[in-house]
Amino acid sequence: MTAEAELPSAVLFDMDGTLVDTEHLWLDAEREVMAGLGATWHDEDQVMCLGGPLERVTAYMRERAATDLTQEEIGDLLMAGMEHRLLSEPPEWRPGARDLLAECRRRDLPTALVSASWQRLISAVAGRIESDLGYHPFTTVVSGDQVRNSKPHPEPYQTAAARLGAPVHACLALEDSPTGIVSARDAGCRVVAVPQLAEVGHLGTATLASLEGWDIPSLWAHAEPAC
Repeated sequence: MTAEAELPSAVLFDMDGTLVDTEHLWLDAEREVMAGLGATWHDEDQVMCLGGPLERVTAYMRERAATDLTQEEIGDLLMAGMEHRLLSEPPEWRPGARDLLAECRRRDLPTALVSASWQRLISAVAGRIESDLGYHPFTTVVSGDQVRNSKPHPEPYQTAAARLGAPVHACLALEDSPTGIVSARDAGCRVVAVPQLAEVGHLGTATLASLEGWDIPSLWAHAEPAC
């Protein structure tokens, strides 16, 4: 195997649940919004909505709450609650994620943050990450409101690869949710899944309990080539 084949051309990181642990913040924000609508929100509801996109989450919340508020109004409430939480707390790294970002910098590998979250939330997280690392770690950022079709559609990962000038089949994608895994897989990336809340075994993707102790070459070798 050549040295080039041992490394991806770029590494594409999901944000929520993969790079940083924000799922508890989403759960708190969702419960707050639903309580304000006179409804409840359980762990199972969060799992149903894991990975977004926002439109799917707000449609689900609107149906659960049987409210007259529009999806856009519910989305505004949810975004405001999450933005406040993200700006109030330092980023809580998922195990191994910080080291992988640093390794990409050492190897001069292009990186992308590919998230179904909207840009205002990504900016809140990215600002805290940059402050913690002391540098901006992403070559490009693709948010859910920057694409016509968000996850699980392949467009976000296709967009990231195109922006980086990397063949999508030569990109390593790190994901935690079924929605994100399907998006990256269908785009043609090699995918490694690090599930936190949802079962992903049925998707046939290389899966790890944690990124701790892994480096880019070993992840690339572990990832199954896209079909």
